[in-house]
Amino acid sequence: MEETARLTETSSGIQVITEQVPLVRSVALGLWVRTGSRDETPAQAGVSHFLEHLLFKGTASFSAIEISERFDGLGAAFNAATGKETTHLYARFLDEYTDEVFDLLGEMLLESTFPDIDSERDVVLEEIAMYEDEPSDRVHDYLADAIFGDTPLGRRILGKADVIANIPVPDIAEYHRGRYTAENLVVAAAGNVDHEQITALAERLSPEHNGDRVPPTVVEPLPGGRLEFAVKDTEQYHICFGGPGINRADERRFALAVFDSILGGSSSSRLFREVREERGLAYSIGTYSEQFTDTGAVATYVGTREDNVEEVCSIIGREYQRIRTEPVSVEELDRAKEHVKGRLVLSGESSAARMNRIARATLHGIPLLTLDEMLAKVDAVAVEDVTELASQLYAPEHLSAAAVGKDEERFRESVGPVSEALVS
Repeated sequence: MEETARLTETSSGIQVITEQVPLVRSVALGLWVRTGSRDETPAQAGVSHFLEHLLFKGTASFSAIEISERFDGLGAAFNAATGKETTHLYARFLDEYTDEVFDLLGEMLLESTFPDIDSERDVVLEEIAMYEDEPSDRVHDYLADAIFGDTPLGRRILGKADVIANIPVPDIAEYHRGRYTAENLVVAAAGNVDHEQITALAERLSPEHNGDRVPPTVVEPLPGGRLEFAVKDTEQYHICFGGPGINRADERRFALAVFDSILGGSSSSRLFREVREERGLAYSIGTYSEQFTDTGAVATYVGTREDNVEEVCSIIGREYQRIRTEPVSVEELDRAKEHVKGRLVLSGESSAARMNRIARATLHGIPLLTLDEMLAKVDAVAVEDVTELASQLYAPEHLSAAAVGKDEERFRESVGPVSEALVS
């Protein structure tokens, strides 16, 4: 753990972690819940995200507009986010308002009265509709479904419109009571913070208890690869290739970050150069990875016009094969390492990024490494580590494909260079 990071558990079981950031006057504060869309049944699809919206609608003390006015009056920037494994409320503000902001976030998190629920249903339904109209966003969900199938990790965070339209308030309140418990809560703060002050404020929270922390149901990726296609009259084909990855505690995550920078995660990466810079076949192309408690995913995204689909897929398939079979050069490896190290150092200069990092480590029981320890792990990545990851994660038999566009047959006939198994 970093020397400036401190961890305490309150009498009710809430974990409190803080990190002092020298020479700043602000605080980044997050109240995190170890729950997200992977904790939902199909009948609850989207309730975690819907509940996050409802936390802003009012408490016994404040209406929705009064909450907004109070945050504005404290000079705070505030918001919330829902993922597949976490939900959190967060704010950034001047250190002198720590007590006021903490108490307001705590009341929102645990004491929402769920008023105006029907109007917020409409807001979330509009959000889902907007998302459906964005194929560059939607294609990532199709890929998740291809990799994980009808499991919590294969379903989208926003859920289903019919669930949101009909789920009753008592069911939402029951989900809130069952998941927003002391055992599932982490309070994280970074910036000009006093650990004892944050701990004392957390002691005032009164969440429910449900006993021991319940780990999520283990999800296994589907064997082999699958192809999913959504027909939509779009100017571009929005394409994703990917497969199972590694979990968030896997020590190879540092090698994966370097590998990702080489393949498609930087402006000097192989795919960016070949597809965009050399041939002008796409504006947006890149790789990314996701890590969960028990598994993960790796993926490549590209948006390109219909006439370019075949050539783009051919280039991607060729680069996949090359990085699997040919060791990367020392020069390329060193450049990727410096890219990853630079991002780590730059993120460390943001109190919000630090708050996110210490919160996630605490939520998921991952050792909190110092910056120097992380940089050392990046430096230790060898050429063989990159080749091994490429061989495992980008083997053709493990790869799935997803796309949104006009003609499924055209896309299916183009994916052979990535994986022949996806053609049939």
